[in-house]
Amino acid sequence: METEQHLRQQLAAAYRLAAMFGWEDTLYTHFSVRLPGDGEPQFLINPFGMMFDEVTASNLIVVDMQGNVVAGRSTANSAGFTIHSAVHSARDDAHCVMHTHTLPGMAVAACEEGLLQLNQISTEFYQRVGYHPYEGVSFDLDERARIQHSLGENIALILQSHGLLSVGRTIADAFYIMYYLNRACEIQLAAAQLAPLGTIRTIPEPLSHHACQQLMGVEQERQLVWQAWLRRLDRIDDSYKR
Repeated sequence: METEQHLRQQLAAAYRLAAMFGWEDTLYTHFSVRLPGDGEPQFLINPFGMMFDEVTASNLIVVDMQGNVVAGRSTANSAGFTIHSAVHSARDDAHCVMHTHTLPGMAVAACEEGLLQLNQISTEFYQRVGYHPYEGVSFDLDERARIQHSLGENIALILQSHGLLSVGRTIADAFYIMYYLNRACEIQLAAAQLAPLGTIRTIPEPLSHHACQQLMGVEQERQLVWQAWLRRLDRIDDSYKR
């Protein structure tokens, strides 16, 4: 079982990498990881008011399912608590939850068709992404049940007119899923800009299904990718570990 300190360092690293990749939306997105232990879940999340590149292992806060800060000196973003507590309370396998407002993610979230099958990267998400209708800013705790229904057993969720969400058994899993979901959205946004030059080709459903099954067979490689990202981060700035 992973210790709280290890999870703190791993989650802080995810925030720093997200800042490096340009995923920030000032103070308004959030990653969380459930802490080990029996009883009602508690999770680590960023303290509201900090930029991603300011997050460290020690300044992450612990929140319970009622929104109480169990450990830490700040509060959680209210909408962030609604979204993350919804997933952590419903999915035992969703130890880590990541939510972003990236430009490509929000662009695809604005598309009626959602995520299209345009590229090999997109196929990893074939029939593995849910869609959640926009209800306004997620301050209403009643929305949690509807978020849970929209996510189902999928690995990701597109919050329509809002952004992206990924879940994983580990921080490495959730970050990998978010990275490639965002990349698939980048490809779709770029392809849309080429539309005046000709028809955009989509991958037929049987082939998308086949490629998705192939990619599911190499999911153990996510940890290798995560370790490579951590090595890059450590070469640049390892202050997230504090």
